[in-house]
Amino acid sequence: MLRHCPIPRFSSGPRRKMTKSSGKEKAPQAPPESLALELADPKEVTKEPIPPQKVLKIFSINIIAQSLPFCRRRMKRKLDHGPEVRSFTTGKKPCPSPTGQQYPATFGDLRAVNGQVPQRRRITSIQPPTGLQEWLRTFQSWSGPEKLLALDELIDSCEPTQVKHMMQVIEPQFQRDFISLLPRELALHVLSFLEPKDLLQAAQTCRYWRILAEDNLLWKEKCKEEGIDEPLHIKRRKVIKPGFTHSPWKSAYIRQHRIDTNWRRGDLKSPKVLKGHDDHVITCLQFCGNRIVSGSDDNTLKVWSAVTGKCLRTLVGHTGGVWSSQMRDNIIISGSTDRTLKVWNAETGECIHTLYGHTSTVRCMHLHEKRVVSGSRDATLRVWDIETGQCLHVLMGHVAAVRCVQYDGRRVVSGAYDFMVKVWDPETETCLHTLQGHTNRVYSLQFDGIHVVSGSLDTSIRVWDVETGNCIHTLTGHQSLTSGMELKDNILVSGNADSTVKIWDIKTGQCLQTLQGPHKHQSAVTCLQFNKNFVITSSDDGTVKLWDLRTGEFIRNLVTLESGGSGGVVWRIRASNTKLVCAVGSRNGTEETKLLVLDFDVDMK
Repeated sequence: MLRHCPIPRFSSGPRRKMTKSSGKEKAPQAPPESLALELADPKEVTKEPIPPQKVLKIFSINIIAQSLPFCRRRMKRKLDHGPEVRSFTTGKKPCPSPTGQQYPATFGDLRAVNGQVPQRRRITSIQPPTGLQEWLRTFQSWSGPEKLLALDELIDSCEPTQVKHMMQVIEPQFQRDFISLLPRELALHVLSFLEPKDLLQAAQTCRYWRILAEDNLLWKEKCKEEGIDEPLHIKRRKVIKPGFTHSPWKSAYIRQHRIDTNWRRGDLKSPKVLKGHDDHVITCLQFCGNRIVSGSDDNTLKVWSAVTGKCLRTLVGHTGGVWSSQMRDNIIISGSTDRTLKVWNAETGECIHTLYGHTSTVRCMHLHEKRVVSGSRDATLRVWDIETGQCLHVLMGHVAAVRCVQYDGRRVVSGAYDFMVKVWDPETETCLHTLQGHTNRVYSLQFDGIHVVSGSLDTSIRVWDVETGNCIHTLTGHQSLTSGMELKDNILVSGNADSTVKIWDIKTGQCLQTLQGPHKHQSAVTCLQFNKNFVITSSDDGTVKLWDLRTGEFIRNLVTLESGGSGGVVWRIRASNTKLVCAVGSRNGTEETKLLVLDFDVDMK
């Protein structure tokens, strides 16, 4: 049996609680209001009760669904057959909709369906006026606009007591909870159109709405929209009241929102400082899970705990500076000026294989599953099996040092100092395409399986079709070397030695944002990373900055070295959802070489 939950009138005052004397169940304590306020835009935060426009978004759907047959049928048809409608399976059979039911066509019919006695019969002291029925038949024969005009005139002709009588008849209908009259699946479908912050506010309305607003699959969809792919299981200290279930997906959503808030405006706690590599340059940085790996021109790599900040082990074996590295699970691969690659066990620090073959510095590499492709200053690329240490293929065709490489398991893409970008089939060792167009050295590459994006010292960025080898777009606007890029879907973020960062749409070739202004970097951009909300950039000016991806607006500095501007630099950055790792130092002794680890996580206990 469907429950009816009275909805409080919209007012600026506090909501009155239902009491036992009213014959209705007392509403349970709602979730903390701060959760709803927390998800709201800072400009919209208020301590007022639920604003009318918020609840009206639900009412406008439900009143129509209850009153208009075609809307009800259309929503039910979409629920049963529409591909865009999500199924909220609860393990219970859905509430069946009555078959053959006559839906209300007039306000009087609606009141009758809701079980109310026609209120006009309260006035029994006089007989109905002569001609009333004829007048009503005439009213029914008019068009909709004509009826509205007649009602306007009727209201203007009424005395205040008569208007009050009309309000007493009409107003209760708009205080009813039409959500509770719908089958659970349809009610959840309606609520799925609300923003998460509105869902949290709706949960404060009454018991039944809270049960609906806590639906785990409803919050799973909200998490999916935000790219959250794991629920959060936490131990609750308080006993959950009977009839309510904890939603791990809701907890995951709230946690992610709080993490994002910490990035934007949370207190910047003192970072963990990981000292090592003496005064040498940190040339490469990897960060995955709770493990950090730094490589240096001091010939070593160091493995650190991102939790404790302790150096777990130092990987010793190279006889030249380490200039490239990759990491996956417990495997670390490094490339050096000693012309070798080494495969290490991250847990034990043991060198599993030393890969010989290159005749000059191993400058770049890309790991995919069990294979790694390395690029060298000897102008060749080599494909290695990291389990056996065997060189499987050698790719020859460049006539100058290979500076960058990408590998997706099927094709290899390389960029070199010969101004060329090449696409290879590693299995046959053939060059499928030579992408010509740059007029200077190629320093950076991105490859998503469809598009190749190359950045060059000629100041341009080019977007290529990997299948045809054609140049789709030439992205212009930077004034110097494009030192770093990152590509996700169709969004490209590029960092340049001209101190600017640009956000592009590679499908249209349009520059969406340039991250500049009074808070822009004052020197070359050294590294960058972005997600769906933020862009993080580092620079030779000794700062790490946080930007809004969508608007391009500067948010704040995450790191500011005291030696910035006088020699202190941030060489590399790597970020996870909750942590930021920065490799900092200097070339003139003004800043000690070290790693900084900033934590933006939250405690959901």
